[in-house]
Amino acid sequence: MPTATTRPLDHPALEEIRLESVLHALADPMRLQVVRFLATMGEGEGAACSAIDLAVSKSTVTHHFRVLREAGVVSQVYQGTAKMNALRRRDLEALFPGLLDTVLAADAAERRRVG
Repeated sequence: MPTATTRPLDHPALEEIRLESVLHALADPMRLQVVRFLATMGEGEGAACSAIDLAVSKSTVTHHFRVLREAGVVSQVYQGTAKMNALRRRDLEALFPGLLDTVLAADAAERRRVG
């Protein structure tokens, strides 16, 4: 049950997460930057939206986080006035084994290649 400092947001259930939605969410460079940041955090750890420096307007940041949440890539919960974000790594691994690690490795290789 939500407390005064936490409110739940709608997330797709595990069986509702679709590969095409996850791939769409991961295809955007800004959203991939968010996933890259969250992937460095420990299991169960989260980060506020403001902790991830994206060079876009606040409304665009909100849009990118919503796309990631609705695709099932991240979970979000309000803590006070901040939205805390965590990667749904375990869920993604259960549905699409190796996908997230492969995408992150390919992203790292491309960033090295293009400088």
